[in-house]
Amino acid sequence: MIEEIEKAMILYTKGNKIKHDVAHFLKVHQYARLIGRLEHLEKREQDILEVSAIVHDIACPMCREKYGHCAGNLQEKEGPALVKEVLKGFPLDHAFVERVCYLVGHHHTYQDVNGLDYQILLEADFLVNADESNLKKEAIEKMKILGRGMKKCDISYTSSFSFDK
Repeated sequence: MIEEIEKAMILYTKGNKIKHDVAHFLKVHQYARLIGRLEHLEKREQDILEVSAIVHDIACPMCREKYGHCAGNLQEKEGPALVKEVLKGFPLDHAFVERVCYLVGHHHTYQDVNGLDYQILLEADFLVNADESNLKKEAIEKMKILGRGMKKCDISYTSSFSFDK
């Protein structure tokens, strides 16, 4: 089913900015999958994590069109409704879809992290964003030092890194 959800996301984005959107969610998924397995998540939590990693940036194409950019807060605002639309054709129970929506609606929020699936999604997305944004070691170290004290972290795709407290 994971591959079918990946296919659905590729079709959903219509290959939009394939060099970024599709490649990005595939990389985030791979990191999340690996970290989740190394952490020995239960199967359901692993599945929720992987689906969340695949759809976490589902709102980016729409946000670019609607707002001219896809800042993290806009992705969090617009993403959950889009997730429900894309996942409705899959045999997933309500609680599963709601948890995926919650994670997508919070994947730029670094406070009140409530679960390993949430923590791993944040970490996987951060690792990929840091690489794609060519963050300097100092910015990555700042992230590591601030860690749980942060409220919001937004890494844009233009190599700017900011903390909103």
